[in-house]
Amino acid sequence: MTDKNLFNVLKERGLLYQCTDEEALKKQIESGEPITLYEGTDPTADSLHIGHCVPYCILRRFQQAGHKVVLLMGGATACIGDPSGKQEMRKVMSKEDIANNIEKIKNSLKVFLKFDGDNPAIIVNNADWFKNYAYTDFMREVGVHFNVNKMLSNEIYSKRIEEGGLTFFEMGYMLMQAYDFVYLNKKYGCTLQYGGQDQWGNIVAGVELQRKLNFANGTNVNLIGATNPLLLTPDGKKMGKTERGAIWIDKEKISAYDFYQGVYQTPDACVEMMFALFTDVPMDEVRRLIAEDIVNAKKVLSYEITKFVRGEEDASLARKMSENLFADGGDDAPVVEIPKAEFPLGICDLLFKVNLAPSKSEARRLVQGGAITFKNEKVSKFDLQISANDVGDGALLKKGKKSFIKVKAV
Repeated sequence: MTDKNLFNVLKERGLLYQCTDEEALKKQIESGEPITLYEGTDPTADSLHIGHCVPYCILRRFQQAGHKVVLLMGGATACIGDPSGKQEMRKVMSKEDIANNIEKIKNSLKVFLKFDGDNPAIIVNNADWFKNYAYTDFMREVGVHFNVNKMLSNEIYSKRIEEGGLTFFEMGYMLMQAYDFVYLNKKYGCTLQYGGQDQWGNIVAGVELQRKLNFANGTNVNLIGATNPLLLTPDGKKMGKTERGAIWIDKEKISAYDFYQGVYQTPDACVEMMFALFTDVPMDEVRRLIAEDIVNAKKVLSYEITKFVRGEEDASLARKMSENLFADGGDDAPVVEIPKAEFPLGICDLLFKVNLAPSKSEARRLVQGGAITFKNEKVSKFDLQISANDVGDGALLKKGKKSFIKVKAV
């Protein structure tokens, strides 16, 4: 038997945004019978940042509740690229790059899901069923069920159409993703697909394709599509990156301190959603924390997410480093070593070099705004030159109250 309360948890935490048949989903979950569900990812990069992982947080809850999870890696669909929300056609990737990305992403997925023991999640690759599917057969069996006028009216293609650059190549993406759902139902018994709200059109296409196949073949297979809300900043941008860069899941790509600080930079308006997704803190407590002290709420959030993704040791270390920076001048600040031969460096060059500013012009703006301190003294001149002797064995460079780096000349 599975946890019958899962549907209520999804609703309480705001993790169910759209559903093709919410009542049927509720009934299935509350029946106590296991559901097989999947989420698809196109492996267009060799790692995942925290913004990519929203669906995995939801799949984790399904797995913990006793449901069967299938992770689809889009080895075939990544060869085309999802046009959803894009103004330009995605860069066509080589099959070798795609295969390499899949292998590297698998490690990050272990943070969210179990791949051994009881009820393990499984990973499948749609290249395995598309590689031997003849184009003419695919179009006769699948393409015949898609109306071009209806496809073009879908917002998935709107930006590409506005730019006048939608290709037939890209239009094939919806057909392939729809067929994935049908195939995974036949092969693994998947009856539910979960994905980000920007995938709604593609998910619905799979549900509708099965309905049409039911009519054509006299079958009675019912599929359900559902989406989660996207993790967006107040200005509508997808979260997962900060002014320091991406908040990577892969430990090799980011230090514990930078991960913790990246989460800490979460906009105030997004803190509740981050708690809902990445932690098991009850929502009543989350709302109380936010109402009482948003800064403390962010500290709790940063610790909880760092512990979840990287482990308790890294979370405790990152929290200690952050507290020490405020308390005693930054003895545990992350160190950036710069060869002595590269000095002297202008303060703007130095800020850019250690990633405290995304550009030299932004570094200049930060100095002029009084946001930079060097060795506990506010920097007032953007043409200040820093020598190797100024840095010595370690000098603290700060941006505002959140970002700290210890610069060392070697």
